[in-house]
Amino acid sequence: MSAKEFEALKHPAVRAALAALFLFLAHAVPAEAEETGQALLQKVAYKYSTAKTYSAKFRQEIPLQNLGIVRKAYGQVYFEAPLKMRWEYRGKDAQIFLADGEHLYFRPPDSPQVFRRKLDEKGLGGRVPLLLMFGKGDITGLFRVENSVSRKGGDETALRLVPRGDGAPEVQRIDIVVGNGDLTVREIHIYDRMGGSNHLYLEGTELGLSLPGSLFRFRRPKGVEVVDG
Repeated sequence: MSAKEFEALKHPAVRAALAALFLFLAHAVPAEAEETGQALLQKVAYKYSTAKTYSAKFRQEIPLQNLGIVRKAYGQVYFEAPLKMRWEYRGKDAQIFLADGEHLYFRPPDSPQVFRRKLDEKGLGGRVPLLLMFGKGDITGLFRVENSVSRKGGDETALRLVPRGDGAPEVQRIDIVVGNGDLTVREIHIYDRMGGSNHLYLEGTELGLSLPGSLFRFRRPKGVEVVDG
C-alpha cells in the first residue's frame, strides 16, 4: 500500500464507512446463551448477516480535540452483500466512499486523485476490522460485550464492545445502541487507542430492499486521476 493510500484510508470518512458496517454480514453464532447482552449482539449480527441489502440515513460527529470543535456530516449509506457499499456524504462536504465488489474507491474533498485498492482478504486484515465488516469474520470472536444498559424504558439497549485479543488493534471499544424490537443498529460510537472518537447515528434503516446496480458502479470524474495502491 502506498503512503498516500494509507493516509487516505485514515480519513474520518473512510474510517466511518468501514467501521459503521462492522455488524453487516458478520457470521452468526448459535444463539443458545441466556438473554444477555452477548445474546442480543448475536441476534443483531444474525439479522444483518441474512439481509442481502441495507440502507439508512446517517449523521456523523467527530470531536477534534486539538481544535475544540466537532466535525459534523450527514448523508445516506447503501450496502449490498457481499462486497458492495456506498456512503454518500451530502452538504458542503459532499463526497462518496464506494466499494464495487472488487475495489474500494475514495476521493478526499477537492482532491485531484481517487484512491483505489483491491478488495481481498490480505488487504482487508487489521482494519477495524475489515474482515468482519465484509462478512469474513465472527463478531463474537473479535468482540465481547463488556456492559449492557437498557434505555428509553426498554425500547433500546446500549452495548459496550471491547476487542478480544489483538483482532482489532486500533479500537479501544465500540458502543452500539440497538432497538430491542426491530434489532436494528441506531447508534455506533467508536473509540480508538489514540483518544479519538467517531459517532454515527442511523435512522430510516431498511434491510432487504431492491437497490439499482448503478449505486455501486464507479465512474471516474473528468480530469481526476485514479491512484492504485
